Amino acid sequence: MTAAKALNIAELHQLARRRLPRILFDCIESGTEGETALAANEASFGRYRLMPRHLVDVARRDAGLSLFGRRYAQSFGIGPTGFAGLFRPGADAMLARAAVAADIPFVLSGASIASPEAIAAQATGRLWYHLYAAKDPAISADLMRRVAAAGVEVLVLTVDNPVPAKRERDIRNGFSLPLRLKPSILLEALTHPGWIIGYLRDGGLPGMGSWAAYAPPGSGPAEIGQFFRSHSPSIQTWDDLKRFREQWRGKLVLKGIQHPEDARMALAAGVDGLIVSNHGGKAYDMLPIPLFSLAAVKAAVGAQIPVMFDGGVRRGSDILIARALGADFVFTGRATLYGVVAGGEAGAARAVEILRDEVDRGLAMIGCPKIADLDERWLQPTAQSLHERPA
Repeated sequence: MTAAKALNIAELHQLARRRLPRILFDCIESGTEGETALAANEASFGRYRLMPRHLVDVARRDAGLSLFGRRYAQSFGIGPTGFAGLFRPGADAMLARAAVAADIPFVLSGASIASPEAIAAQATGRLWYHLYAAKDPAISADLMRRVAAAGVEVLVLTVDNPVPAKRERDIRNGFSLPLRLKPSILLEALTHPGWIIGYLRDGGLPGMGSWAAYAPPGSGPAEIGQFFRSHSPSIQTWDDLKRFREQWRGKLVLKGIQHPEDARMALAAGVDGLIVSNHGGKAYDMLPIPLFSLAAVKAAVGAQIPVMFDGGVRRGSDILIARALGADFVFTGRATLYGVVAGGEAGAARAVEILRDEVDRGLAMIGCPKIADLDERWLQPTAQSLHERPA
């Protein structure tokens, strides 16, 4: 089976697994500590069913939404996934072009291989930048200057990983920056010739385009990776947020917010949007499941700023459920990363198309022609949800 023939995200997931050496696939899949948040993120959607209204004219459906003054063709976008270019050379650009073709936003990770300038040229008007704030404020300020000069209008500041996470699977596998391919890892990698060929053809270990300018002169890819890790994660405070707000004149979004009081404080600080997220289970295993935090965060800020969501999205129905719970927009990271790893740009486009089709079919099946009309009235909690969902 090829990526183009995949019927769902789970099949793209399997194709990506086959293509990558285990150490790299586990880097995508891993969570922290016991990895309970990974399964819980995906399982959380099972707490709900969508309540249909029948005998409705659904011949024409509209899955598009407006965000920050721009109309997008869909209600979801491609979220940030670090080191995508290590998993497949050129992956950041492939994801950007897939986003442009689908008319959806693409959030370039602050841990990207490609530089923001290179990607901005291929995703005009649809590129957001995800900032990992550096320990040196001057680096963060210069990154903001660069992405603004490249035409990026939305900056996504991640706030949920102040210290290095304990990703036990990666530690056990020996994954680190820079990537060191010890003999046992190389031997297993040889069973994935597609990745090996691309890795060698592209010159081996790639450098991080966002951070190359700040590493010591003459640094190669390994040294750039080490420099990045010496500055990120970093501890940020509300005082730092005030500085970011003063320095960034575009739209400023905080990613990782889950507490309603944090949402209210962010609104008071002049933030333009929030993304309810637990970092895909990669920050701390005991963080709340974002789907269960979404409604409270939305209630805290109302319609004053958009509240977005990511975490465990693998089906179009997940997007519909998140929308009904209050999400003004939804992002997915791993789903599209599986696609680009499995099949390059065509695989990324296929992942987007699978989700687009499932959203469209879902709207028809529940009798809701416009996704903008979805709210909690379209949800039915399952029996499990009624007994176990947190208050």
